[in-house]
Amino acid sequence: MESRRKRSRSQILKWCCYVLGLFVCAALQTTPGLFQLGQAKPLLLLPLCLAVSVCEGEFAGALFGMVCGLLWDYTAGRTVGMLALEMMLLCFAVGVLVQLYLQSAPGNFAVISAVAALLVLSCDWLFFYRMPGYSGSAQRYLWFVLPSAALTIPASLVEFAIVRHIYNKFKIDNGVV
Repeated sequence: MESRRKRSRSQILKWCCYVLGLFVCAALQTTPGLFQLGQAKPLLLLPLCLAVSVCEGEFAGALFGMVCGLLWDYTAGRTVGMLALEMMLLCFAVGVLVQLYLQSAPGNFAVISAVAALLVLSCDWLFFYRMPGYSGSAQRYLWFVLPSAALTIPASLVEFAIVRHIYNKFKIDNGVV
Protein backbone atom coordinates (compact mmCIF):
# COMPACT_ATOMS: atom_id res chain seq x y z
CA MET A 1 0.00 0.00 0.00
CA GLU A 2 1.35 3.38 -0.99
CA SER A 3 1.20 6.58 0.97
CA ARG A 4 -1.03 9.39 -0.13
CA ARG A 5 1.96 11.62 -0.86
CA LYS A 6 3.58 8.98 -3.06
CA ARG A 7 0.34 8.42 -4.99
CA SER A 8 -0.11 12.15 -5.49
CA ARG A 9 3.48 12.56 -6.68
CA SER A 10 3.02 9.60 -9.02
CA GLN A 11 -0.09 11.13 -10.57
CA ILE A 12 1.60 14.50 -11.02
CA LEU A 13 4.59 12.88 -12.73
CA LYS A 14 2.29 10.86 -14.99
CA TRP A 15 0.38 13.93 -16.16
CA CYS A 16 3.65 15.83 -16.62
CA CYS A 17 4.75 13.01 -18.96
CA TYR A 18 1.47 13.32 -20.87
CA VAL A 19 1.87 17.10 -21.19
CA LEU A 20 5.47 16.67 -22.32
CA GLY A 21 4.22 14.24 -24.96
CA LEU A 22 1.61 16.81 -25.97
CA PHE A 23 4.23 19.47 -26.62
CA VAL A 24 6.56 17.05 -28.43
CA CYS A 25 3.73 15.87 -30.69
CA ALA A 26 2.63 19.45 -31.36
CA ALA A 27 6.17 20.42 -32.33
CA LEU A 28 6.60 17.38 -34.57
CA GLN A 29 3.19 17.83 -36.19
CA THR A 30 3.80 21.47 -37.07
CA THR A 31 7.38 21.04 -38.31
CA PRO A 32 7.24 21.47 -42.09
CA GLY A 33 8.55 18.61 -44.19
CA LEU A 34 8.88 16.18 -41.28
CA PHE A 35 7.17 12.81 -41.82
CA GLN A 36 5.59 14.21 -45.00
CA LEU A 37 4.53 12.09 -47.96
CA GLY A 38 3.51 14.40 -50.79
CA GLN A 39 1.06 16.82 -49.22
CA ALA A 40 -0.03 14.39 -46.51
CA LYS A 41 1.30 14.35 -42.96
CA PRO A 42 0.28 12.10 -40.09
CA LEU A 43 -1.71 13.54 -37.23
CA LEU A 44 0.22 13.17 -34.00
CA LEU A 45 -1.90 15.05 -31.49
CA LEU A 46 -5.09 13.12 -32.13
CA PRO A 47 -3.74 9.61 -31.37
CA LEU A 48 -2.01 10.92 -28.26
CA CYS A 49 -5.28 12.27 -26.88
CA LEU A 50 -7.17 9.15 -27.83
CA ALA A 51 -4.55 6.96 -26.15
CA VAL A 52 -4.76 9.02 -22.96
CA SER A 53 -8.54 8.72 -23.12
CA VAL A 54 -8.32 4.93 -23.51
CA CYS A 55 -5.95 4.57 -20.55
CA GLU A 56 -7.23 7.25 -18.19
CA GLY A 57 -10.96 7.16 -18.83
CA GLU A 58 -13.47 9.31 -20.60
CA PHE A 59 -13.53 12.41 -18.37
CA ALA A 60 -9.78 12.84 -17.98
CA GLY A 61 -9.38 12.02 -21.66
CA ALA A 62 -11.99 14.59 -22.67
CA LEU A 63 -10.25 17.33 -20.67
CA PHE A 64 -6.87 16.36 -22.09
CA GLY A 65 -8.41 16.28 -25.57
CA MET A 66 -9.83 19.77 -25.09
CA VAL A 67 -6.43 21.14 -24.05
CA CYS A 68 -4.81 19.33 -26.97
CA GLY A 69 -7.42 20.73 -29.35
CA LEU A 70 -6.81 24.27 -28.12
CA LEU A 71 -3.07 23.83 -28.69
CA TRP A 72 -3.75 22.38 -32.14
CA ASP A 73 -6.08 25.29 -32.97
CA TYR A 74 -3.39 27.73 -31.91
CA THR A 75 -0.55 26.06 -33.81
CA ALA A 76 -2.65 25.55 -36.96
CA GLY A 77 -3.92 29.14 -37.01
CA ARG A 78 -7.54 27.99 -37.13
CA THR A 79 -10.68 29.20 -35.42
CA VAL A 80 -10.04 28.75 -31.72
CA GLY A 81 -12.29 26.12 -30.22
CA MET A 82 -13.30 24.11 -33.26
CA LEU A 83 -10.68 21.40 -32.90
CA ALA A 84 -10.93 21.65 -29.11
CA LEU A 85 -14.62 20.77 -29.26
CA GLU A 86 -14.02 17.98 -31.78
CA MET A 87 -11.19 16.50 -29.73
CA MET A 88 -13.14 16.71 -26.48
CA LEU A 89 -16.14 14.91 -27.97
CA LEU A 90 -13.99 12.30 -29.73
CA CYS A 91 -11.92 11.54 -26.63
CA PHE A 92 -15.03 11.20 -24.49
CA ALA A 93 -16.69 8.91 -27.05
CA VAL A 94 -13.58 6.75 -27.48
CA GLY A 95 -13.11 6.48 -23.72
CA VAL A 96 -16.69 5.26 -23.30
CA LEU A 97 -16.47 2.99 -26.35
CA VAL A 98 -13.34 1.24 -25.11
CA GLN A 99 -14.62 1.01 -21.55
CA LEU A 100 -17.94 -0.54 -22.56
CA TYR A 101 -17.45 -2.40 -25.83
CA LEU A 102 -13.86 -2.82 -27.02
CA GLN A 103 -10.66 -4.22 -25.62
CA SER A 104 -7.74 -1.91 -25.15
CA ALA A 105 -5.64 -3.59 -27.85
CA PRO A 106 -3.27 -2.00 -30.38
CA GLY A 107 -5.29 -3.27 -33.36
CA ASN A 108 -8.52 -1.80 -32.05
CA PHE A 109 -6.74 1.45 -31.25
CA ALA A 110 -5.27 1.67 -34.77
CA VAL A 111 -8.74 1.35 -36.29
CA ILE A 112 -10.23 3.87 -33.84
CA SER A 113 -7.52 6.44 -34.47
CA ALA A 114 -7.74 6.02 -38.26
CA VAL A 115 -11.50 6.55 -38.17
CA ALA A 116 -11.11 9.52 -35.82
CA ALA A 117 -8.42 11.03 -38.05
CA LEU A 118 -10.66 10.58 -41.08
CA LEU A 119 -13.52 12.24 -39.20
CA VAL A 120 -11.45 15.22 -38.02
CA LEU A 121 -9.78 15.74 -41.39
CA SER A 122 -13.10 15.38 -43.23
CA CYS A 123 -14.73 18.03 -41.02
CA ASP A 124 -11.75 20.31 -41.60
CA TRP A 125 -11.97 19.70 -45.35
CA LEU A 126 -15.72 20.31 -45.37
CA PHE A 127 -15.64 23.59 -43.46
CA PHE A 128 -12.43 25.08 -44.88
CA TYR A 129 -12.31 23.76 -48.46
CA ARG A 130 -15.61 22.39 -49.70
CA MET A 131 -18.10 24.86 -48.25
CA PRO A 132 -16.15 27.98 -49.29
CA GLY A 133 -16.15 26.53 -52.82
CA TYR A 134 -12.43 26.30 -53.53
CA SER A 135 -11.60 24.67 -56.82
CA GLY A 136 -9.82 21.36 -56.51
CA SER A 137 -11.40 20.48 -53.18
CA ALA A 138 -12.07 16.90 -54.32
CA GLN A 139 -8.40 16.47 -55.21
CA ARG A 140 -7.50 17.87 -51.81
CA TYR A 141 -9.62 15.18 -50.21
CA LEU A 142 -8.05 12.41 -52.29
CA TRP A 143 -4.43 13.55 -52.02
CA PHE A 144 -4.37 14.98 -48.49
CA VAL A 145 -7.22 13.78 -46.26
CA LEU A 146 -7.18 10.07 -47.10
CA PRO A 147 -3.36 9.64 -47.08
CA SER A 148 -3.07 11.66 -43.86
CA ALA A 149 -5.57 9.37 -42.16
CA ALA A 150 -3.61 6.34 -43.38
CA LEU A 151 -0.28 7.82 -42.22
CA THR A 152 -1.76 8.34 -38.77
CA ILE A 153 -2.01 4.58 -38.16
CA PRO A 154 1.71 3.85 -37.55
CA ALA A 155 2.06 6.97 -35.40
CA SER A 156 -0.96 5.94 -33.37
CA LEU A 157 0.53 2.52 -32.62
CA VAL A 158 3.75 4.08 -31.35
CA GLU A 159 1.91 6.66 -29.25
CA PHE A 160 -0.44 4.02 -27.83
CA ALA A 161 2.53 1.95 -26.68
CA ILE A 162 4.18 4.98 -25.07
CA VAL A 163 1.01 6.12 -23.28
CA ARG A 164 0.29 2.59 -22.09
CA HIS A 165 3.86 2.35 -20.75
CA ILE A 166 3.49 5.67 -18.89
CA TYR A 167 0.12 4.59 -17.50
CA ASN A 168 1.49 1.24 -16.27
CA LYS A 169 4.66 2.84 -14.86
CA PHE A 170 2.69 5.24 -12.67
CA LYS A 171 -0.17 2.89 -11.80
CA ILE A 172 -1.55 3.36 -8.30
CA ASP A 173 -1.30 0.38 -5.96
CA ASN A 174 -4.46 0.40 -3.87
CA GLY A 175 -3.33 -2.45 -1.69
CA VAL A 176 -5.63 -5.01 -3.28
CA VAL A 177 -4.26 -8.48 -2.79
